[in-house]
Order: sequence, then C-alpha cells, then structure tokens
Amino acid sequence: MGTTTAGLEGVIAGESEICYIDGYQGVLSYRGYNIHTLADNAVFEETIFLLWHGWLPKGAELDQLKKDLAAERGLPPAVVEFLKSVPKANAMDVLRTAVSMLSLHDPEAQDMSPEANHRKAVRLMSKTPAIVTTYDRLRNGRPLIPSDPNLGFAADFLYTLTGKRPDEVMERAFDVAMALHADHE
Repeated sequence: MGTTTAGLEGVIAGESEICYIDGYQGVLSYRGYNIHTLADNAVFEETIFLLWHGWLPKGAELDQLKKDLAAERGLPPAVVEFLKSVPKANAMDVLRTAVSMLSLHDPEAQDMSPEANHRKAVRLMSKTPAIVTTYDRLRNGRPLIPSDPNLGFAADFLYTLTGKRPDEVMERAFDVAMALHADHE
C-alpha cells in the first residue's frame, strides 16, 4: 500500500504573480514585496496600487490614486435606501447585495476596456467601505457621517464608522491591518 496525504495538503491549487503565501515558512508577499516591508513602510493606498499595477507608486501616482479614491466614496441613494431596509439582515449578505447593486448605477458597467475597468476598480474600492460604515450606522440607529476627502482611506473608514477622527496610532494600525488582508490569492 502507498502513502496517502489527507485532503489537499501540499497541493498547489494555482500560482499567482500577485500574491505568494508559504504558511510553513511564514511568508506573505505581494508582487515580490514581503508584507512586513509593506506594513512598515507603505500606506494602504500604496498596497492597492502595487496589487493593481505591479509596482509601488511614485509620488504623483499615489497622490492621484488618493484623490480618485476620495472622489468616489459616495453611495447611490438607492443603495443607501436598500441598506436602511434590511437592518436585521446578515451583514455579509447585505454587503454582497449592495456591491452587486453598484453595477446598476455604474455608467461604465458594460465597458470592459482596461481604462474603464481601472475606473470601476477605484469606484468599487471606494464604495465598499462606505457600504460597511453606512450599514453599521443605519442598523444601529446612528446618523450617517459624510466622508472627509482630506482623510486617507483608513482614517476615513474609521471616521465614518465611529464619528470620531482617529488618532495617528489608530489610523496606522487599521492601515496596516488592511494591507495585511488586501490579497491572499
């Protein structure tokens, strides 16, 4: 009788240029950058840019991405109305449905050009946290907090969730947490 392994242990399901994980060695890297280096030196917006483009952004590229992300944070009124209508629903079900609803309000939904897909990615990246914070506030009977375009991605999420501007430590901790969870194949 031959030796057998349990389940899919040791089986490579797929390979990716974007993310590399070696759980046995404790390695996680995005596009060849060790996650520890990114966590120590990059903000979440840089991680997004790296995952999308394959390189870390230069100053002007990062500034443009931050500006584009901030400009797209608002939700269509129909999505907000949906979020109001399901206060007791499972949060992941609500998120999935609200994200799907965004396509109904996207003027480029049918345009599959690389440029349009990039703009759609920016919109989706911006609106997903808005769905989460809006739903949390609505289902808990709290007023909505408008996004602040002067805040970075992490700080704005925490601000629109709690109604309080985060201090530097909280902002950085959440920024690192998002980078750590940005992509896992």
